[in-house]
Amino acid sequence: MNVPHPLNQAVIAQALHDLRNGQLRRCLSIGFTEGQLAALKRPELLSVLSNAQVCWCRVTVNSAVVQRILTQAIAANEEVAAIDRMLRAGASTEMMSRYFGLPHQEVATRREVLGLPKRRGRHPALDEAQDVELWRRWKPQRDQRQIDTADETAMLQLALEIAEDMALPLSVVWSTIQGWVEQKLV
Repeated sequence: MNVPHPLNQAVIAQALHDLRNGQLRRCLSIGFTEGQLAALKRPELLSVLSNAQVCWCRVTVNSAVVQRILTQAIAANEEVAAIDRMLRAGASTEMMSRYFGLPHQEVATRREVLGLPKRRGRHPALDEAQDVELWRRWKPQRDQRQIDTADETAMLQLALEIAEDMALPLSVVWSTIQGWVEQKLV
């Protein structure tokens, strides 16, 4: 059974697409001559090229572009995971806007998709026992990791871990820690 080579068909399809969209230079850049492109306008010659069993083209991979696309995809997935994690931990809309640039409506939609309960207003402040326990956990870990209070990314990561560990809303934990920093208690 005579089977046309699929790569030939793909290149012909791309060349025809480019020609229809006025991308003659693109067709020339992949190796077609002007005479060959003119032949593609003739159905019988187009059929011969498209149905050839011998592969008359080759593919090269631009590794740098492939790596950049993969890196961007991984970064996007990590950002989505970080957003979801912060929302599950009780981050406020203001936090999501500040650290991820998400508008209020996007935050509300993401919360709904995650099945998080709708809440009105702010979370209640920590009671004295929770405040003491937060300090007892946060201060030694911050010192051990040598986190500068100006490093918001590292500070937020630590606050997120502690909020999850203590089952407290991240927005309350973050607000409390920011209060300590502003009061220069650290």
